[in-house]
Amino acid sequence: MADDIFDGLPPPSTSHDATAERHRLSTSERRHSSPSTLSAAPPPALKGALKRDKPLLGDNPAESSGEAVPQRRLRFKTTVDATEAQVIEAMKKITTHIQIPSKFSKASKLAIQLIQAGSVKPENSAHFFALLNAAMSSPTACNEPSLRADYHTLFSAVQDINQCFSKQQKNILATWMIRALVANDLYTDDSFVYSKAAGKIKDAISNLPPATADDDTEETEALAKAETAKSGSITDTVDSTSSASPSESDKQALDPFGLDALLLPAGKKDEKPRGKEAAALNKKVEEEAEYKRFIKAQREGLLLCLEIAARRYKIPWCQTTIDILAKHAFDHINRFTLRQREAIGRLWSSIKEQHVRRKQGKSITGKLDMNAFEWLQEKYAHEKISIRHSVGGSGERRAQQWLG
Repeated sequence: MADDIFDGLPPPSTSHDATAERHRLSTSERRHSSPSTLSAAPPPALKGALKRDKPLLGDNPAESSGEAVPQRRLRFKTTVDATEAQVIEAMKKITTHIQIPSKFSKASKLAIQLIQAGSVKPENSAHFFALLNAAMSSPTACNEPSLRADYHTLFSAVQDINQCFSKQQKNILATWMIRALVANDLYTDDSFVYSKAAGKIKDAISNLPPATADDDTEETEALAKAETAKSGSITDTVDSTSSASPSESDKQALDPFGLDALLLPAGKKDEKPRGKEAAALNKKVEEEAEYKRFIKAQREGLLLCLEIAARRYKIPWCQTTIDILAKHAFDHINRFTLRQREAIGRLWSSIKEQHVRRKQGKSITGKLDMNAFEWLQEKYAHEKISIRHSVGGSGERRAQQWLG
């Protein structure tokens, strides 16, 4: 038998055995390797390695020198800075739209935005007052059902900038507040708000000065002029200043020789004091006229509130408050003019009559008041109720044959 040429050699190995052998050898090498060799091996690349780390203290020259490094932050601008000219232009545009009822809601919201942004200042308060004057151009618009809430919101915001207006403007604002705030509070369904509004009306009536004979005369003349204007007739009025000033012919008759011209140099010393006195007198006259207009507007606004309150006398929880309010107005009737006194007298007579009916147990319609039990008792007094409940409930005998 011939000798085997492969005798003494290891058996042939497959690819799988070679891979396992290489893994075994690498494992034994790592086991016997030193720690320095392991630390020198680079770590595997991860996704986090692509992110940029924060610079160390020594990397930034500003930080190494001890200087403060400003940090960049993202900030959003929440306000818009408008110039004085832009604010005034906005007020003028709102003024042209706010007097239109269909545009009042949107225009009033823009005006409130100007107030909340602090754009209304004493320097431009005259333009904003013109805006409010346009809103109150119609005396009855503020009490319209569709505009009450918007008027109330606008003039509630105006109270926060009351210090920006002059004394004369504050007086006019006070009359507008009565119509836009107090009068609209009388339409509420909240008894607390209603009572508070009635208390404001009582205080305002108590602060009115007594009406004089001149006030009655001016009112009568104003009513006569209004009636004349409605009828279409035109009356000629004579200017008192032109009639009081003498004509040229009258001057020549009083001074035919021109001696008054010779006395002018001697009277020049008193020209300046007389000018100051005349200016002070004119200012006093203007203030008195303005005060009269303010009191007149106050009386008209309070009378409007009394009429609005009287219309709600049908509501039970309003009746006691209206009784007290009307009695207070009647007790201070001398603070109103002649026509207003007549209106308050009629109003008090009507409320007093209804108050007497309430004491007698009658409602404002004249019928006797009754509670729920009495109302049900009267309702079922004439009803026909069957012992069979649902069968023949109205008393008819349709089911007798069916029942046998």
